[in-house]
Amino acid sequence: MQATTATTVDEIADGIFRISTPVPPQQMPGGFSFNQYLIRDERPLLYHTGPRRIFTQVRDAIASVLPVESLAYVGFSHIEADECGTLNDFLTLAPQAVPLCGALAAMISVDDIALRPAKGMADGEVLSLGQHRIRWLATPHLPHGWECCAAYEEFTGTLLCGDLFTQPGHANPALTGDDILESSEAFRLQMDYYAHSPDTRSQLMRLAELAPATLACMHGSAWRGDGRALLRKLADRLAPAQAS
Repeated sequence: MQATTATTVDEIADGIFRISTPVPPQQMPGGFSFNQYLIRDERPLLYHTGPRRIFTQVRDAIASVLPVESLAYVGFSHIEADECGTLNDFLTLAPQAVPLCGALAAMISVDDIALRPAKGMADGEVLSLGQHRIRWLATPHLPHGWECCAAYEEFTGTLLCGDLFTQPGHANPALTGDDILESSEAFRLQMDYYAHSPDTRSQLMRLAELAPATLACMHGSAWRGDGRALLRKLADRLAPAQAS
């Protein structure tokens, strides 16, 4: 994968920036995008690092918002290249930054692979960044990964939802209120990247109870609207698989 289109930076909620690098169809069939989310605050947080091949672009995009060395946390949902592939690169540039992940991820992987020990968050634990507050949510196997988590930013009502609602394409708007369920479901059925866990529906319903106003998706557009309703619709789509 080699991104050939410029990385963009857009504020999708108060103090939360979507950094997106598109990969055109010539490089990946149908096109795709890799998003990171930067929270500007007293203790800045980068959520997702992107894979190694786009490190320079992501670094420069962060620098357009705040000094990269001021990062306090580099967080991610689970262990994959696009989630944390350049974790150590950012820890090198930001000497005070620490990895931010679930307690399980810290135990099984991150404390071994990272330059510095991680802050392993317990399910339901809240971390203050200043004005913004991150509530950590353990979501094992949703959509994949034993150590998978989501993060809810309480000040803006933004759910950092990782690979949920992944949308294909490389020309998605930064923020939309249009339907993203159909395109994300078509992609899910094509790629089958869910873990088929019996707890998938209950995990989604738990996230729905947060009633997020914005969904910070890792691939495709961020979305604004009735997050409770959208997450319930996704749970309903998955219900037959859970009942079988």
